[in-house]
Amino acid sequence: MKIGLRTVLVSGSAALALAGCGSTSTAASSASPDPLTGTITVFAASSLTSALNTAEKGLELDHPGFKAQYSYGSSQTLVTQIINSAPADVIATANTSTMMQLVTAGLVETPQAFCKNKLEIIVGPGNPKGIKTLADLAMPGLSVVLAAPSVPVGDYSAKALKAAHITLTPKSFQLDDAEVVQQVESGNADAALVFVTDVVTAAGKVTGVPIPDAQNVIGTYEIAVVKASANQTPAAAFVTSAVSGDVHAQLLEDGFLNVS
Repeated sequence: MKIGLRTVLVSGSAALALAGCGSTSTAASSASPDPLTGTITVFAASSLTSALNTAEKGLELDHPGFKAQYSYGSSQTLVTQIINSAPADVIATANTSTMMQLVTAGLVETPQAFCKNKLEIIVGPGNPKGIKTLADLAMPGLSVVLAAPSVPVGDYSAKALKAAHITLTPKSFQLDDAEVVQQVESGNADAALVFVTDVVTAAGKVTGVPIPDAQNVIGTYEIAVVKASANQTPAAAFVTSAVSGDVHAQLLEDGFLNVS
């Protein structure tokens, strides 16, 4: 982690010390407490698993006493759980429409877009079927698995296939992208559509086939503090880190795209 909330706070303390003509006691008394403290629960889309787990290690080092517990799953499942009063402090979804359900219900603070993602074809190691394009997914005899349309990556996949005028009958629909990846990893499917970051996470176990931007669908991820949270300060600080801090930096390192 190169630049985190702790770094900002330390810099602020140094500035206060200089302003106080070198008074250590003044600087110490003026320093703000670290907002990332205590334990929070973060509900997050499964495609964020690797990046958030990696970022967590840095957060715990930079902010002693802080810990985030993560519950990963499909965005729709997580939203439904919060609607049904599941305890969470922060929620991060892989699209905007599922988050809007929480906004409409008045259950979250104003969501913020914090990263983007796009689709990629995932195949077995070495691409044994020689798949090169979206159109190849409709080849006779090819076993293709997709995420369910209610899942963000499934919705994006359906839109990409429709725009390319490609019709295919999937072997099955899975409830999140992690399950889709597992189908290809296990050899139960020849190909699937997932996020680019899913391919990065499964490196060595699968091969990715890029989709040209003209045929791709770019998805926007949103994050928000849950209003019922009893940990508003660290929850808001975590959201800030995801939007523009250490967590955001890790997302970009793992292949996610900037919002702008």
